[in-house]
Amino acid sequence: METLLVADIIEKNKRSNFYYSFFLLPKPKRDAINVVYAWCRTTDDIVDEDESVKRKYVRLRLWSREFERAIEGTSRYPLLNKLSQIIQRFNIPLRHFHDLIKGMEMDLLKTRYATFSELREYCYRAASTVGLICTEIFGYKNEGAKEYAINLGIALQLTNILRDIKTDAAKGRIYLPLEDLTEFGYTEEQLLAGTYNPQFIRLMKFECERARSYFKQALEHLSEEDKPLFLAAQIMEAIYFRLLQDIERAEYNVFAKRIRLINLTKLLITIEVWWKNRTLWSHASLRKS
Repeated sequence: METLLVADIIEKNKRSNFYYSFFLLPKPKRDAINVVYAWCRTTDDIVDEDESVKRKYVRLRLWSREFERAIEGTSRYPLLNKLSQIIQRFNIPLRHFHDLIKGMEMDLLKTRYATFSELREYCYRAASTVGLICTEIFGYKNEGAKEYAINLGIALQLTNILRDIKTDAAKGRIYLPLEDLTEFGYTEEQLLAGTYNPQFIRLMKFECERARSYFKQALEHLSEEDKPLFLAAQIMEAIYFRLLQDIERAEYNVFAKRIRLINLTKLLITIEVWWKNRTLWSHASLRKS
């Protein structure tokens, strides 16, 4: 399975939102991102396999130990050896990988989040870590780029959670903070049953506004100087912000159908973000001349 993932990573990537954000990168950085994506995908697949929690936890710990072996020398998995080379080449802090694995462990051990503070920690580990890894590959000139990655990761993960409420409920998982359900008079039982009512609409409006706030905070930390380097991240940001808008346009009814963007929409968003950055680069060149 792992060997197949390495061989077919580009093809698998085409089925994700990642493909549209990363295919414009220079080849060395694109290749590095593809390996990181493959590792993230493999790690996430361990959690999502149809096995007992105990078995998945054991597999995750074994995968984590193989990661350590790759860093210290040589792993039996080609993917991990490639990842080790990328970590060294781009000087990526190992803590980001360790934190991401902790996020996957949270998915195995927790099916409920009492407070947003707990959920934010999960979002950081599951998504912001990936952004921080990518930040080192993109390169940056200002430290604010890291805060951009952290906040954008939380925004993306929150959007994922809102989109996948029905899918997660089918697995017995509720990511929305229980304190929020209580605040809006909506119960766990109603969520698991897919109950769409005024209480759910008010709850979802609140959660969407929270996600919007993290998109906004992310933008506040990305300098004009770093924008050309973060084209891929800005494409991802635009795709997911459009997804959030579509959830809102559907009046938050994520139970009726899974809200998704067609490939043409993703492509048009990619072109739009590219053109915007192209204009910025042109203006920057004129100012220098």
